[in-house]
Parts: sequence; C-alpha cells; structure tokens
Amino acid sequence: QVQLVESGGGLVQAGGSLRLSCAASERTISNYDMGWFRQAPGKEREFVAVIAWSGGSTSYADSVKGRFTISRDNAKNTVYLQMNSLKPEDTAVYYCALDTDRAYTRGIAYYTNSRNYDYWGQGTQVTVSS
Repeated sequence: QVQLVESGGGLVQAGGSLRLSCAASERTISNYDMGWFRQAPGKEREFVAVIAWSGGSTSYADSVKGRFTISRDNAKNTVYLQMNSLKPEDTAVYYCALDTDRAYTRGIAYYTNSRNYDYWGQGTQVTVSS
C-alpha cells in the first residue's frame, strides 16, 4: 500500500504560479513512475504530466507544455508540479498518481490513461481567477 497526499493548491490570479506537492508514505516511490491528473467540474479526469522513476524523463499534456514542470525528490519521497502562467482553464482538482508498471516506458496511450494508475491521492483544488 502507499498513501499519496497532495498539497499546495489554492486560489491564484491568472498569470500567477503555484507549486503542488505529492508526498508519499508507507512505501518508497523511487522505483515508480508518477503522474499528475486534473478534473474540472463536469469533465473527465485528464492527464497533465508524468515523470519516470529516475526523474530523467517527463511528458506533458499539450495544454500545459511550457508552463508546467513535473519533478521529483526521491530522497523526500515527493513529487512536485510547478505551475506557471496559470489560466482560468487550469481550474480543477489536481491529483497525483502512482503506477507500478513503468507507465512512461509503455508509451503515451498508457501513461495518459488514468485507469492504468494504481494509487491516487485525495486531490487538491486549484482555482485560477480571471
């Protein structure tokens, strides 16, 4: 089992920045690929970013590319999502997720599918005002 706890969400004006954290307990995350997803009201959960277990490989949704950065500190058992130049359409609940099957190496169709992730946090709300 692993528990994931997100933090760092809040209310920010358009153009602002936030850094989300996802802290894991009960198990080290150093051997696992990690993803961030988000879900806006009335919409399906969508992929935001993924980072391979080593931290050397990342991928982003087109909608956040160039604005968001995913990173990890395996010593702290934590994954981060730095979000810059935020837009109102970024408003959503943000979730971190852990995959036990090397999501990144399985390709984009795999790691963008939320159903392939095994553990999820409870989510943190991000609201961007215009």
